[in-house]
Amino acid sequence: QVELVESGGGLVQAGGSLRLSCAASGRTFSSYGMGWFRQAPGKEREFVSAINWSGDNTYYADSVKGRFTISRDNAKNTVSLQMSSLKPEDTAVYYCAVRIYVRRTYSYAESNEYGYWGRGTQVTVSS
Repeated sequence: QVELVESGGGLVQAGGSLRLSCAASGRTFSSYGMGWFRQAPGKEREFVSAINWSGDNTYYADSVKGRFTISRDNAKNTVSLQMSSLKPEDTAVYYCAVRIYVRRTYSYAESNEYGYWGRGTQVTVSS
């Protein structure tokens, strides 16, 4: 079966950094785009970042541009999110996902274009 597992979350003070990783198993996703989404308590899931199959195109939400960097290693079937200058508003559960549905929107930011999701990892930014 297909499984995506996020890791690297934790508690950090404002201004700090964390590196999230997502490991896929059961199937290779080297031919698919990958994305990161997050959901804070009481709020809807929102787009954070995405990367195309080869890694030469990246996309970021305005709220994280200049602070977060997405990357992937197709040989290891993983995708990572380096987060710097973290703010309390970054507190959320972060999920990685695979873009398996290419719809008319053709947007890496649309959650309905993703069909496989990880269990999520908690990121908490204090102060």
